[in-house]
Amino acid sequence: MSAHTKTILFLGDGMADEPVAELHGRTPLQSAATPAMDRIAREGRSGTLLTLPDGFPTSSDVANMSVLGCDLKTELCGRGPLEAASQNIPLGPRDICFRVNLVSVDAQGVLRDFSGGHIAQAEAADAIALLNRELASAEVRFHCGVSYRNLLVLSGPRFNARVVCDKPDDNHGNAVSAHLPRALDTAGEATAKVLRELMARAAEVLRGRAANAIWPWSGGQAGAIRKLRDRYGIRAAVISAVDVINGLGRCLGMDVIRVPGATGYIDTNYEGKADAAIAAIRDYDFVYVHVEAMDEVSHAQDLRLKLRAIEDFDTRLVGRVMAAVAPETTLVVLPDHPVPLRTGKHTRTPVPVAVRRPAWPPDGVQTYDEIACRQGALGELKGSDLMDLLFATPSHHRDSRLRSSRKARTKVSTGILGEAMR
Repeated sequence: MSAHTKTILFLGDGMADEPVAELHGRTPLQSAATPAMDRIAREGRSGTLLTLPDGFPTSSDVANMSVLGCDLKTELCGRGPLEAASQNIPLGPRDICFRVNLVSVDAQGVLRDFSGGHIAQAEAADAIALLNRELASAEVRFHCGVSYRNLLVLSGPRFNARVVCDKPDDNHGNAVSAHLPRALDTAGEATAKVLRELMARAAEVLRGRAANAIWPWSGGQAGAIRKLRDRYGIRAAVISAVDVINGLGRCLGMDVIRVPGATGYIDTNYEGKADAAIAAIRDYDFVYVHVEAMDEVSHAQDLRLKLRAIEDFDTRLVGRVMAAVAPETTLVVLPDHPVPLRTGKHTRTPVPVAVRRPAWPPDGVQTYDEIACRQGALGELKGSDLMDLLFATPSHHRDSRLRSSRKARTKVSTGILGEAMR
């Protein structure tokens, strides 16, 4: 039996923000009604966590890997391979897997919606099936994911990940032609050329649809990620609607718990996720509950929906779980990264984190938000600090210091390195 305290981590994707003029200089977290998260802060300890360090893409795979204690320098492989893992899509040693968004582009070639209008699942499946009928080959294959979030696999010796692919959600209002895939060096030229050709041909295939184009990005090859049970000796589960989180969980050896009605948007089944977490913590040491809604509405720069999503997250998920689990359960809340409404883009600002652990005396922080948490006793966390705090033994801390002093043993994915070098 594990000696670790049972722990539930609530991850509000993109929940952190900046002061907003319409809120009289307060952030959405400061303005929303969040009694459950405030209670975690009031009864626990707070701080910040750096999840998007310099030198790495500002993407959710990086941020969630940081939260879960991964070594970004040796384990980062890109969203594509993680989402493939979620879908049980096998990747060979010469396969390059890209996340590919179904997007909306206007007649002037400007990106208007990175989500294709939050395309419905049936419509997305039909679009991917059409792309496969028209464009697939022995080297090219599309795979349907969740809504606009899909995959493209390039297979064969001429492909590699030495390409730069910009993030679609960073480029609303920009001309697509200014952000096409490009090679880092001669080794990546064939891959970049095929990606550009596929984007052009897909625009013809999808002409007339709301989601009328594709945007491939975050490509890489399957890599080796150390399991949480090997790192910390824990049995863990993940609850999420989106493939990148479920795939990361699978690679970390976490059991994926699917919840009917979990959509990755504001209409997600909060109560279903809460009940799944309540049931799961009876059998697992660690349950990671991820909600995508705040990220989506933040990218859309919708203040009203962000406030609503934060309050739903707090009351319908966090509060529901808190009311049901044993009082000795450790509860953790944080975002993976900020998405300020001002820009609708991810930033590298450290995120607020609060941990309520029964053995810990509170540190005096009274509310959960970006400002208050900076004053907490946890201080400025980075790297694997949070997971080490929750699960590591003293001997693990000694081993971690020894490992950090050695050179990385695993080659960084060239695709991700390419994005980081932009």
